[in-house]
Amino acid sequence: MAEMLGADHVGKSYSRHRSQRPHTLKDAALSGFRRMNSERFWALDDVTFAVEEGRTVGLIGPNGAGKSTLLRVLAGVEHPDRGSLRRRGRLAVLLELGVGFQPELTGRENVILGGVIAGLTRREVRRRMDSLIAFAGLEDAIDRPLRTYSSGMQARLGFSLAIHVDPQVLLIDEVLAVGDLAFQRRCIDKIRDFQKNGVTTVVVSHVPDRVREICDEVIWLRSGRVFAHGPADEIVDRYVSAVAEETEQLTPVDLRVMVTSEGVPLEPRRNRFGSQEASIERVRLQDGWGNPGSEIMSGSSMRIVISVVAPPRQGLATVVTLWRKDGTVCLNLGAEHELPGNEGPPWDLVLEMDRMDLVPGDYVFDVGLYASGWDRCYDFHEHAYPLRIIGDVSAVGVLAPPHRWQFAQKERVRNRGARR
Repeated sequence: MAEMLGADHVGKSYSRHRSQRPHTLKDAALSGFRRMNSERFWALDDVTFAVEEGRTVGLIGPNGAGKSTLLRVLAGVEHPDRGSLRRRGRLAVLLELGVGFQPELTGRENVILGGVIAGLTRREVRRRMDSLIAFAGLEDAIDRPLRTYSSGMQARLGFSLAIHVDPQVLLIDEVLAVGDLAFQRRCIDKIRDFQKNGVTTVVVSHVPDRVREICDEVIWLRSGRVFAHGPADEIVDRYVSAVAEETEQLTPVDLRVMVTSEGVPLEPRRNRFGSQEASIERVRLQDGWGNPGSEIMSGSSMRIVISVVAPPRQGLATVVTLWRKDGTVCLNLGAEHELPGNEGPPWDLVLEMDRMDLVPGDYVFDVGLYASGWDRCYDFHEHAYPLRIIGDVSAVGVLAPPHRWQFAQKERVRNRGARR
């Protein structure tokens, strides 16, 4: 078969501030600005592979392994700093929620704009419009401004547009968990149709069972490098076993059992893992006003307050993952931080999410703390923080709602809920 995608010794780097950089202008002046230099971080390093026509390839690896970076480079959104790429055929890309959409335009106008950018004529877009809208299930909303859409609706529109431009190569970053079960099944069935018709697909997913279901082969990335590449079942099994073994070996066997505010015991090597060089002291679920509680209305905002114990000014990475009862990942948010140096631990790291567009039901959060760069697990609480969604049954789950991470003064976090 002909090759559709390939990479030869590809590297992609970014500038990253060193952890000892000054925090004030006075610090910088006293240090002679010596510590303000940045360093290069290689998100991809010497990546080489080839994908043949009609194959479906999964990209797996821990947070920070380079999966999304590789997909952006393959899509042409970013350019490699070294090495070369090979691409052939019409490309359709679905990277992040809402990328390329214009919030003030209607859903229909965004479809026309996106279709033309993808290489279709206006006549071709209009000819496919009814099918596209029906696939996304947005008949009643297509002529409303996109800013009125929930994040789930935007994701459904984006996926439907991507599959209706007759791609020869399809790149998807973590969108197959979006929507209700019926929409997810339509997505899987469409990928099956693409496979029969020779479309080449590359998909990023954090869900091993989903990768097994739809992929022919898997590329396992570790610290920006290709660690393994082969048949899906074989590579996924190796990856799951390696992750479980690594995190278990890091975890002290004599770690005390910790009980969450919801009464869930966190036991070492059962549902709590990590080296404990830095630790999560407490996790609190709150509504958008800061009131405690693990039950919120669908479509409303919420906050997660993570109390972290670690040395001042240390670089850390945190991840929050929300699971549905059927094992579907509905949300996966990670970020790197540097702890402030103007107060003592524990620090309260707050994740604020503007809209939780989730089907009513029972969910559960994982919360993890890693070394900066994601190469070492410090503390991971698995399925430890239950969440119940109530309200509108038409809402759908999304992987990346509008959100922000911030450090908060602990007194402000405690008192905010009283002012309602």
